[in-house]
Amino acid sequence: MIDKKIWQPSDEFKKNSKMFEFVHYVADKYNLKDFEYETVHQWSVLNPYAFWREIWNYCEIIYSKKYERVVVDPHKMPGAKWFTKAKLNFAENLLKRRDDHTAIIFRGEDSVKKEYTYKQLYDEVRKVAAGLKKLGVVNGDRIAAFMPNMPETVIMMLATASIGAIWSSTSPDFGIKGVLDRFSQIKPKIVLAADGYFYKGKKFDSQEKLKSILHDLPSVEKVVMVNYTDSVNLKEMANAISWEDLAQPTNEELVFEQLPFDHPLYIMYSSGTTGLPKSIVHSAGGPLIQHLKELVLHCNMQPEQTVFYFTTCGWMMWNWFVSSLAVGATLVLYDGNPFYPEPAYLLKMADELNITFFGTSAKYIASLEAEGIIPMEISSFPHLKVIASTGSPLTNESFEYVYRDWKKDVQLSSIAGGTDIISCFMLGNPILPVYKEEIQCRGLGMDVDCFDDEGKSLVGEQGELVCKTAFPSMPIYFLNDKSGERYFNTYFNEYPDVWRHGDNIVISEHGGVTMYGRSDATLNPQGVRIGTAEIYRVVENMEEIEDSVVVGKKVDGDELVVLFVIINIGYTLDEELIKKIKSKIRTSCSPRHVPAIIKEVPEIPYTINGKKVEIAVKQIIHGKEVKNKAALANPESLEFFYDILN
Repeated sequence: MIDKKIWQPSDEFKKNSKMFEFVHYVADKYNLKDFEYETVHQWSVLNPYAFWREIWNYCEIIYSKKYERVVVDPHKMPGAKWFTKAKLNFAENLLKRRDDHTAIIFRGEDSVKKEYTYKQLYDEVRKVAAGLKKLGVVNGDRIAAFMPNMPETVIMMLATASIGAIWSSTSPDFGIKGVLDRFSQIKPKIVLAADGYFYKGKKFDSQEKLKSILHDLPSVEKVVMVNYTDSVNLKEMANAISWEDLAQPTNEELVFEQLPFDHPLYIMYSSGTTGLPKSIVHSAGGPLIQHLKELVLHCNMQPEQTVFYFTTCGWMMWNWFVSSLAVGATLVLYDGNPFYPEPAYLLKMADELNITFFGTSAKYIASLEAEGIIPMEISSFPHLKVIASTGSPLTNESFEYVYRDWKKDVQLSSIAGGTDIISCFMLGNPILPVYKEEIQCRGLGMDVDCFDDEGKSLVGEQGELVCKTAFPSMPIYFLNDKSGERYFNTYFNEYPDVWRHGDNIVISEHGGVTMYGRSDATLNPQGVRIGTAEIYRVVENMEEIEDSVVVGKKVDGDELVVLFVIINIGYTLDEELIKKIKSKIRTSCSPRHVPAIIKEVPEIPYTINGKKVEIAVKQIIHGKEVKNKAALANPESLEFFYDILN
C-alpha cells in the first residue's frame, strides 16, 4: 500500500498544543484506555453531556446565568436543546480582552491600512451600539451588511450582537438580484454599506447598485454608509447617515444583553443555485462554543498569535474567522484580489505580519503553484504553524506543493463543514499526522459517519457524509418555515434522526476523511457511484487544462460521464489530447471514470463563494431551466452549455 503520510508532528509540536493538553486531561479524568485522539473522539460522541460541559469550561465561556442541562435529547434531530436556561452574550465573549494588544490589522488592496487594539475595538463597538440604539434597534431586529471585509463590518456585527439584534451579510460583488434574494427574506431594519471596493487595482462604486437594492427593501429605516473609496454621496441615498454619524463620541456604557443560548445571532444563506436561497438561522451560543472548540483545539490558536483567513463577508468563513477574537488573537482582514498587485502578495503579507495561521481556499493554493510561486524563496515563515484550506477538496498535488515549496514543518489543515452548520465536521489536528488528500480527523463532539444507501456504516468505501448525534451549531430554524418542514426535508428525510449533509466521503481506517464532492452531483455510470472530485484531481493537474466541470447525462437508463474543460493557451483539444485525458483518468481512477464526452468551453460557472456549479450545468444539458442565476459569480458562463451536446 502506498504510504500517503506527508507530515508527522514532532513531539514538541504536539506538546505545545491545546489539543494535547485537552486530550490528556479528558483521558485522565474519565479513565479512558489511552491518550489517543480517536479514543477521546469516540468518548466525545458517546458522552455529549460530559464532552460539551468540558468544552464550556475549557474555553471559559462568559455567562451571567449558568445552564441547567448541557443538552436535552441529543439524539433527537431536529429538536435537541443545548445549555438550557443559560444566559450569555456572543459579543461579550469576543470582547473579553480589552487591553493594548492588537485586535485587528486591516489591509485593503489600494494601500489602505488600519489597526485597532482590543481596547480601541471595544470602544468603537460601544459607540456604534449606542448609535444603533438611538436609531431604535432592539433585541430581535435585523441588520444587514453589504460590505467588504473591513474593520467597520466586524465592529457593526459586534454592536449588533451586543444588543441582541440579528446579523446578516453579503459582499459587494454580489449582484442586485442576489442581494435581494437574501435580504428581502429577512426584512432588515438597518443596512450597513460601503461606497465601493477595490479589486485588481480598480475602484468599483457600489452606490448605484445599493440604490436599486434599497428600492425593493421597504423595511429599511436607515442606511449607514462607510467612506472606503472616497466617493460616498449621502445626499443621493435615501435615509442615509455616515459611519461617523453613527459612531459619535458618547459616555454611554456598552451593555451586553444577556440572552438564551439559542437566541438568534446570524442569518446565513444556502447557495441558491436551484432556487431561492434558504435563510438559515443560527444561535448565538452554538457557533460560539463550536468555533472556540475548533479554533483553540483543532487549529491550536493562542492569544498572542496573528491569524488570517482570505474570505469575503458573504462566506461563512468570515463568521468563523471573526470568532478568533474570543481567543484573544490578532485578526488580519484583507479586502481585494489575492494576486494583486503580484501573485505572492498575501505570502509577503504573511511574512511581514508574522502570521501564525494562514487560511485560504484550495483553489488559491493550486493557483499559487500554477503561477510558479515558490513560497520558500520568499521566506522560511518562522511563525507559521497552520495552513488551512477549504471551499473544495485539496488535491494530492497541492499537499505535495505545500510541503515541498512552502514549509516542511506545518500543519496543513484541509477543513470541511459549511454554511448549514457555520462550522466544521472534519478539520485539522496538531497531534495527528497529515495524509495526502485527507482531512486529518473528524471534529471532537461531531458524530460523523459514512453511510451507504441503506444507512449502514462504511470504512474505506465511498458514501454519504452523515452526523448521528446532535451538535450545538445546528441551525435553530429556517426563516419563513413555520412548520419546520423545509428544515427537516433538507437534512433529515433520508435517514431517521441522522443529519445527511449532501457530500460524498470516504473514512479511512485511521480516521482521516477524503471528500468526493456533492452527493447531488454524484456520477452514476453503470450503477457505480463516482465523486466528481476524483476526476478533478486528475484533470486539473494536467498542464494543458486550466479548469473543468464534470457532470452526468442520463441516456437510455444509464448515465454518461461528460467532462467540460478550459484549455490553457498554447494547447488544443484535439484527438490526441482527448486520448491523453481519458488515459490519465483510466490509469489514476478506473475505466468507469473515463468521460464518454469531452468538450471545450471558455468558462466554468462558479458561485459567488467560489464553488463549481455542477448542478446548473447538469440541469442545462438535460433541458431544464436554471432557476437562480443570480447566485452565480459568472451567470453568463451558462450560455456555453445550452447547445453544446446537440
